[in-house]
Amino acid sequence: MTKSRFEGTSTYVATDDLTMAVNAAVTLERPILVKGEPGTGKTQLAVEVAGALGRPLFEWHIKSTTKAQQGLYEYDAVARLRDSQLGDDRVHDIGNYIVRGKIWEAFESEEQPVLLIDEVDKADIEFPNDLLRELDRMEFYVYETQKLVTAKHRPIIVITSNNEKELPDAFLRRCFFHYIKFPDQDTMAKIVDVHFPELKKDLLADALNAFYKVRDVPGLKKKPSTSELLDWIKLLLAEDIPPEALRGDDTRKAIPPLYGALLKNEQDVHLFEQLVFLDRRSGSSQ
Repeated sequence: MTKSRFEGTSTYVATDDLTMAVNAAVTLERPILVKGEPGTGKTQLAVEVAGALGRPLFEWHIKSTTKAQQGLYEYDAVARLRDSQLGDDRVHDIGNYIVRGKIWEAFESEEQPVLLIDEVDKADIEFPNDLLRELDRMEFYVYETQKLVTAKHRPIIVITSNNEKELPDAFLRRCFFHYIKFPDQDTMAKIVDVHFPELKKDLLADALNAFYKVRDVPGLKKKPSTSELLDWIKLLLAEDIPPEALRGDDTRKAIPPLYGALLKNEQDVHLFEQLVFLDRRSGSSQ
């Protein structure tokens, strides 16, 4: 069953401002450009929107080598040359060597789809501008077959960015922008509850306190994300770690147990250990 408005799902905690942003983009028929820290659910948003609205989902994950043309189609000239050398009758129809991209697939969907263009900032700086015309007009031309491909339905387009590079102004003007703030402790508790509904409240509270203390350490190269918190809680449960081991009142504990799920490089581990050591020294000298 299809719906017209996104209101979040039972598996994805969407804040009011996020649901409002998604619905505004749908109303304006503009792509929604979603930014935020890695691990804040940007990519998953498209999956949840498609599921909540009952729409098909097409996912285009961008790499540093991805070209805009690949989202439309690619012409496999090498395969055609090989088939011609083998005497294959397929060579007489050039359409046999046109490989449809995710945008083409979304354009041909029989019902309005959700199109995810994931991590658009990974590609070349000209990549977003190269898609402006197609995303504006909802059509493109296939020169090899002299065919105009027109969208049957305007897709709901979700574009994500990790802010690795600035996006062109012309591209930004055509998008509805939303920044997903890192969840506060109350929102994070709701997110954790979705994944671990049987988690005891004392363990949840102590785990969140320890997690946000790690995130608040000044100078961290990589702050732990939501997905890393969920991994950490899964490990805490698997190893049956008691809540008191997370409270930080045991001076023998320099960093949280199983910290490898939260701190992902040696500089951050060393920094955290130094700060704990300095904090202890200042505490013992008082």
